[in-house]
Amino acid sequence: MGDELTIRKTESSKEEERKQGGLAVRCTAEGIERGMLIGRTGEKVRVLPERFKVVALVACVMCLCNADRVVMSVAIVPLAAKHGWSSSFLGIVQSSFLWGYIFSSVIGGALIDRYGAKKVLAWGVALWSLATMLTPWAASHSTAGLLTVRASFGLAEGVALPSMNILMSRWFPSHERASAVGISMAGFHLGNLVGLLVTPVLMSSIGISGPFVLFSSLGLLWLTTWVSKVTNDPEDSQFVSRSELRLIQAGKKKSSAKTGKAPSLKLLLSKLPTWAIILANVTNNWGYFVLLTWMPVYFKTVFAVNLKQAAWFSAIPWGMMAISGYIAGAMSDFLIKAGYPITSVRKVMQSIGFIGPGVALLCLNYAKTPVAASVIITAALSLSSFSQAGFLLNMQDIAPQCAGLLHGISNSVGTFAAIVSTIGTGYFVQWLGSFQAFLTVTAALYFISTIFWDLYATGEQVF
Repeated sequence: MGDELTIRKTESSKEEERKQGGLAVRCTAEGIERGMLIGRTGEKVRVLPERFKVVALVACVMCLCNADRVVMSVAIVPLAAKHGWSSSFLGIVQSSFLWGYIFSSVIGGALIDRYGAKKVLAWGVALWSLATMLTPWAASHSTAGLLTVRASFGLAEGVALPSMNILMSRWFPSHERASAVGISMAGFHLGNLVGLLVTPVLMSSIGISGPFVLFSSLGLLWLTTWVSKVTNDPEDSQFVSRSELRLIQAGKKKSSAKTGKAPSLKLLLSKLPTWAIILANVTNNWGYFVLLTWMPVYFKTVFAVNLKQAAWFSAIPWGMMAISGYIAGAMSDFLIKAGYPITSVRKVMQSIGFIGPGVALLCLNYAKTPVAASVIITAALSLSSFSQAGFLLNMQDIAPQCAGLLHGISNSVGTFAAIVSTIGTGYFVQWLGSFQAFLTVTAALYFISTIFWDLYATGEQVF
């Protein structure tokens, strides 16, 4: 009798779901529940897990972050011609973004740990969109005004990467985090592609102010969705289902979270795994900003291509980097799921991310055509994206309680290295008339950093 009553209740429940127009797909093994295209009732419908929506929004703003940054790399060519800037002063203008960026990283990381990534990122986007909009106006009035606006722009953008890293660690279980960071960073790299391709078109049709106004407006539009739809933690979101929340929390139980007071700065800097992350960030930023800020100039100077052609040759590698970054994340998650130690996975990914571009930059010295140079740069950037599954994830591995601060510290030191490399490239080109010497120095730094990383990095929690 009891069994018959149970069967009737089950059939009644199924009939009720059909009447409501709903279909629930349950996966008992993972505890996932997703609504699929349902909703004649007043209930909110979940077509996708909420964490996928969060990573999509983060990827979009990371795209805008880099697109806003790259606009100046293209616009500086006609600006330099108009104002008669030398190669060395051109490097100073290019690096002015980093003057603000270096200060905001540590402060931004500490603010994220205290107030949450959502709020800090929102303020950052608002401020850098405003600075982007003001850039052409500042350039037309004075050099000092341009440098001030670009430094302010960098000050606001310094919170983007730490915010992304913290949000992905909150919203994704450990075995999905590398893929989530890969998707976010794919947006970041696509921002280079979008900025490099769209900027010349808009400048030729509208004027120099066109791309600056477009990208800043998109940033402010993004804010309207971000503020109302996203929370710092999935536990605080009204849009997350119980089953998705259980999945996220279960994935985090695999790490042995330590409780108590966050480590002091002195303790943080006393451990070699911390310095492995700092040196990796230095090397990554050094090479990344050399390629980001100087590639249009490189193709124009070395191969005498025009601005639009230079933008295309510079843009293609960044598009491939977006794809390879996601592949690196997926590979990392696959290896961790397969049972490989996190330390080994982080070391393998980071080694690929440094040895690959180091070899490629040495080969770039022998490129004879713009096509060959573009292929080599594509290989360099594609392989460097494996760092995303190396040092970038490692901050959360070793110091989950203060990952924002650690990211800020390493990013500030890395930003100083980027300033040196960006200005240094200009002086090397002016003095020697060639990019070759600086490319060789950069390759050597990649190899040295690989050795240090493989000796001292760890995937275990240290703090």
